[in-house]
Amino acid sequence: MEVKNIEREDKGNFIAEVENNEAGILEYTWQSEREFSIDHTEVYDEYQGMSVGKKLVLEAVDYARKNDAKIIPNCPYAKSIFEKTIAFQDVLA
Repeated sequence: MEVKNIEREDKGNFIAEVENNEAGILEYTWQSEREFSIDHTEVYDEYQGMSVGKKLVLEAVDYARKNDAKIIPNCPYAKSIFEKTIAFQDVLA
């Protein structure tokens, strides 16, 4: 699985690909210079059960760490991952 980050102005997407096919997407919005919200996470039906959503959230966490940023998990899926994963608390806004 490969994850690409596409940014444009104050918004961006992490797009997961499995064998060159788009498998899911995580949408985020920069709220300030050092804080972004995860607005939506979606895994397409044929890729359910492959941890695509979790991988997308992990990529967002890694991105936040590399950019010294915090995350506001507005998306219910992302919020549930943050609640279950103590290791992600360092980037939680």
